[in-house]
Amino acid sequence: MSEPTAFPLRLPEMPLHDPFIVADAESGLYHLYTSNLDSSGTPGVGTMVYRSPNLRDWAEPVPVFLVAEEGAPWAVHGAWAPEVHRWNGRWYLFTTLHDTDAPLPVPRPGEYGTPFPVVNYRRSTVVAVADDLTGPFRMLRPAAPILPAELMTLDGTLFTGDDGRPWMVYANEWLQRIDGTVEAFPLNRTLDAVDGDPVVLFRGSDASWITRELPAGVPHQIAPYVTDGPQLHRFGDALVCLWSTYEKNRLTGGGIDGDYVQTWAASRTGRLEGPWEQREPLVRGDSGHGMLFTSFAGELLLVLHRPFTNARGKLYEMHWDGAELKVVRQRTDLDGD
Repeated sequence: MSEPTAFPLRLPEMPLHDPFIVADAESGLYHLYTSNLDSSGTPGVGTMVYRSPNLRDWAEPVPVFLVAEEGAPWAVHGAWAPEVHRWNGRWYLFTTLHDTDAPLPVPRPGEYGTPFPVVNYRRSTVVAVADDLTGPFRMLRPAAPILPAELMTLDGTLFTGDDGRPWMVYANEWLQRIDGTVEAFPLNRTLDAVDGDPVVLFRGSDASWITRELPAGVPHQIAPYVTDGPQLHRFGDALVCLWSTYEKNRLTGGGIDGDYVQTWAASRTGRLEGPWEQREPLVRGDSGHGMLFTSFAGELLLVLHRPFTNARGKLYEMHWDGAELKVVRQRTDLDGD
């Protein structure tokens, strides 16, 4: 696919959810991936990319992955939270697909009171590969999920251990766990099958500030603890995991009601197994599902979406002081106003 020649868009004009940015030095362009919308010019479930030379001026989006072209009998809806990672000389797309016609067991209704409001169904993060950041990405395993099909695995991301071993880190849905988790499965070298037993990094309830913010009258033992959007970033010997959840959350007849937040945890050992220390949220105000990246100028930046509905991308300058991850300022100058 040819590089864009016009960059007419600004972040406030760009519908997106669960943004993921690759700063590609070879092309000199930032690639922002999100779920495919009609604005890409090609309708259908999948992934599209916006491109920019400076994080302020963006080209019209183009599709890079379309589920309908894959012939995957179970993966027909969703295409949430796309991420693109370099592995063994190629680009790999991770995105969450689901099938509403493949039901899964739900927790007992009494665990929430009555009734439990959601029907669970197959949901899993898939992996697709391409030689170029603009695709087309093709699924490694169209016939079935890579992770166990009985698990609702959301927002998978690639993590490489110190030994070079690849892992898929993902959120195991609160819909299935009640107390949602962030977990990881080791993968084989071709990223198309699990290669060992899973590891639980942490649970949503491990963040003590969530319990502190629960509304009066909601027992913490039955409150739904959402875990969304894990993304890992190394700072020397420390390992940071961004993740999102809801504060002041409560279960309603339609699902979760609360304020979406961007939070984080740190593994001082630098190991995936932790132990993980939960920290206070970085950004509130119905914001979340963020990721860290380094700009061409060497700045540490956070991109996330806000608000949860009708979302737009927001950029923040960040600082790691050796112990704490901190927001320096929101980069409203990149909104183009």
